[in-house]
Amino acid sequence: MKKIVFLLILLCIPFRVFAEELIPNAASGILLEPYSGKIIYSKEMDKEVSVASLTKMVAQIIILEEIEKEKIKWNDVVTVSKNAADMGGSQIYLSDGEKMTVEDLMKGISVASGNDATVAMAEYISGSEEKFVKRMNKKVKDLGLKHTNFVNCTGLDEKGHYSSAYDMAIIARELIVNHPEILRFSSIYEDYLREDTPNKFWLVNTNKLISQYEGTDGLKTGHTDDAGYCLSATVKRGDLRLIGIVLGENDSKVRNKETIDLLDYGFNNTKLKTLKKKNSIIQKINLDKSNKKTINLILKDNLNVVEEPGTNNKYSYDIKIKEINLPIQKGDVLGSITVKLKDKIITTGELISDRDVSKLKLFDLFKNSIVGIITGNI
Repeated sequence: MKKIVFLLILLCIPFRVFAEELIPNAASGILLEPYSGKIIYSKEMDKEVSVASLTKMVAQIIILEEIEKEKIKWNDVVTVSKNAADMGGSQIYLSDGEKMTVEDLMKGISVASGNDATVAMAEYISGSEEKFVKRMNKKVKDLGLKHTNFVNCTGLDEKGHYSSAYDMAIIARELIVNHPEILRFSSIYEDYLREDTPNKFWLVNTNKLISQYEGTDGLKTGHTDDAGYCLSATVKRGDLRLIGIVLGENDSKVRNKETIDLLDYGFNNTKLKTLKKKNSIIQKINLDKSNKKTINLILKDNLNVVEEPGTNNKYSYDIKIKEINLPIQKGDVLGSITVKLKDKIITTGELISDRDVSKLKLFDLFKNSIVGIITGNI
């Protein structure tokens, strides 16, 4: 009877999986909440390893940057080179001289992990894969990453080509937070290329979690002999999104299972708390010599923190305002708000202008002065 009572007591205690039990077969891994940047779990997160096609996430960042800057368009037609067509490994079987739109090539990269599609886009944007790879390496340096270096744009095994679980998580975060259109592609489970041609090609997502794990909408799989089986998964449930990275698994089924275990741990032991909502007025600024007397500094995005269930932390805020120079456009970043817990920085948010403001011309300044003198306001 005592043993039964003891067992019942144990069952009532909240169960927390210890770190080493989560992904025992992975060489390294990490679980991250992207908007706050909070690391929920890590294992050997700075270990430099081969990452296979997770490399392509940086290529995707650059492609989306080009789209956003309107340097290229989704309906642009790319002529495939022999070099791109001859790429081995995962491919969408492009042929030398074949023409395909940027959008379809992006599908080929995101869904089928096509090496040929990635090289075709690299050459289209930068003229050569070598120049494109230099841009990829610059991008990871701009993100402050210290454990990444690329030799090619595909992730094929090559000496000096490596990254880490932490760096991959920050790259995934960059995609999701700053280039969310990636999810339009990475969430596709199946689609077709060359649909109205005799060479119709069926795309099926290499990321099986898209169909197997609720809320999964990305992001990238990878496999080579050196890297083993790798996965960068992102899942959204309610307001909470998580990024899970596992590297160096020996088997694709184990990779998927351990990624699910990692994500389950995150959703079971994490809650997202919104401290202040997007567009909340944080501070009012008085202006001189402008067509508006004041502007409101508002939050660009929700100010969220990640907590364990049952906690009720009390946070403090630091607000920093940049030097205000006219003119100002609605949406210009003019400051920041930092959330602290007992002097530890938890997260930060950007403060933007809620309106356009222009500088008054000399005549308007003179007219205002005269009005001020007449009314006694000067």
